[in-house]
Amino acid sequence: MPGLGRAALHDRLCTIGAVNVLLTGTAGGAGWPEPGCRCASCARLPPGHRRPFGLVVDGVVPFPFADLPDGYRACADGLGLTCPDGSRLLCLPRDRPVPANGPARYDVVLIDLLDRPERLGELRRMGLVDEETVVAAVGLDHRIRSEEELARRLRLWGALAVPDGTELRPGTPMPRRGGGAGRALLLGGSRSGKSAEAELRLAAEPYVTYVATGPDGAGDGEWAARVRAHRERRPAHWATVETTDLAAAIRAAATPLLIDGLGTWLTAVFDEHGAWEGDRAPVAARCAELVAAWRQSDRPLVAVSDEVGMGVVPATASGRAFRDALGRLNERLAAESEYVALVVAGRPLAL
Repeated sequence: MPGLGRAALHDRLCTIGAVNVLLTGTAGGAGWPEPGCRCASCARLPPGHRRPFGLVVDGVVPFPFADLPDGYRACADGLGLTCPDGSRLLCLPRDRPVPANGPARYDVVLIDLLDRPERLGELRRMGLVDEETVVAAVGLDHRIRSEEELARRLRLWGALAVPDGTELRPGTPMPRRGGGAGRALLLGGSRSGKSAEAELRLAAEPYVTYVATGPDGAGDGEWAARVRAHRERRPAHWATVETTDLAAAIRAAATPLLIDGLGTWLTAVFDEHGAWEGDRAPVAARCAELVAAWRQSDRPLVAVSDEVGMGVVPATASGRAFRDALGRLNERLAAESEYVALVVAGRPLAL
């Protein structure tokens, strides 16, 4: 509103009765692309594509929130703001924990999601963000490879990416988050990034149960290191269940499930029934039970499995039997899934 002084503009906006959040910039501190950076992310963007983060509320309150006009109150360790109309705003930069001393709910949340998207899950779990909260990603930079990949992730997490200069208000339409919807099967080879992609899909969910199907690594230092790396990467507020009774876990699910993975589960089933050299009918029955539970579930499910059809033919009959059983299981679960992808070099290719 050109021509109005600070006090007059404040009075005018209070009369309108709706807080206005102007994002003068949406990138990290160096912008995106970062000047002089030759990485693949920065190289594909024109200079000044996104300017360093800047925020002005109602035309009179910049971030960080200090020297506030009458009617505005800082909260949440200086990261939150309560406005004269009662609207509540949270700005959560990189490397800051979710503040515990703010209001009961926020109307607008501006959050860096590129490093720790699980902070959005924490906000939802605490009731600070609900379906009406406007959530916009800020601090954007070359930690993500492209605008297209950013948009894909934000669709999973139920957040917006907006251009510099965007004005946000409570009530701005939000996308329905897709990470916690339906059934997803992620296939890939060893070290393909399939587990990280599975975790990313559910990162912004308030409640997730991680179903671990493999051994804990006792007596095997290398395997124990892998298990530890997976545990440290997962959000701390996720629950973990270790079981090979996947059908029962799916039927009893009260939260989204992440199952990692089907290859280690099938190995355990072969072991339990002595099927490597013996009768394999019990293995087929367990697979059928799992597929039936997967088909009937009304909870979001994400499962990780090994793509076994691209390697050499196993040298033993038992190895070939395992490959065939897992390949058939993958095919049957894929037929009952809303989303299936092959993950290669950390990139999901939708099937």
